[in-house]
Amino acid sequence: MDKTRLSMVIGINEERYSVPYLPLISCIIMGVNLFERSLLMKFAHVLGSLVLASCFYLFVFEDSASAMMDTGSRGSEVEHMQRVLEKLEYFHTTPTGYYGSVTKEAVRDFQADFGLRADGVAGTNTLNMLSNLEMIAHVVHGESRGEIYEGKVAVASVILNRVQSSEFPGSTYGVIYQQNAFTALNDGQYWLTPDASSYRAAKDAYFGWDPSEGATYYYNPSGVSDEWIYSRDVIKTIGQHVYAR
Repeated sequence: MDKTRLSMVIGINEERYSVPYLPLISCIIMGVNLFERSLLMKFAHVLGSLVLASCFYLFVFEDSASAMMDTGSRGSEVEHMQRVLEKLEYFHTTPTGYYGSVTKEAVRDFQADFGLRADGVAGTNTLNMLSNLEMIAHVVHGESRGEIYEGKVAVASVILNRVQSSEFPGSTYGVIYQQNAFTALNDGQYWLTPDASSYRAAKDAYFGWDPSEGATYYYNPSGVSDEWIYSRDVIKTIGQHVYAR
């Protein structure tokens, strides 16, 4: 910001003042410049997070928005699906990127377990379900890796409990990407590659195991930055996390 622009902002024409005022005005100019840079850095950080989220979202949902995958399909999308199915314990061989009989059977088993039409074709509903489980696994890994397995399932359960609650967005994507909802989104740990136990935790939570006993919040007492969380009713503690509603 130049001195003329600063004068317009704070109503000062420096020519009216003697030389001793110039250092003060220069300091003000420097402060405004630093403030502008700080805002730009914050904007860049937020924009970067949104771009990463969009890229992840578009990659995961690309096929459900265009075409299904079936026998004979091949490519990176098929390989990605195979890797997710592998971590969910449905695909038991090396991912190749080719949709053959083994992949079809894995998809069919997955569909049967999750109440989908078990035809072995990866259509919109199947891909969306896989995507939801993958997003939950990312949160579980980012928020609770190193915790006991029960704690991982509890974190996954909180996400699903929020989806079912009228106080939160009604979708897995909406809950996870709600502003400041999860520390892992803010500090970037969400983007780490989830291990198999994180996927299993998402799966077990979806199938009804809820160690959190209906919690819609959890927090680590040693890392609380907003004391508002203490106003929630505590249900239990699992590992390092307190679960509340």
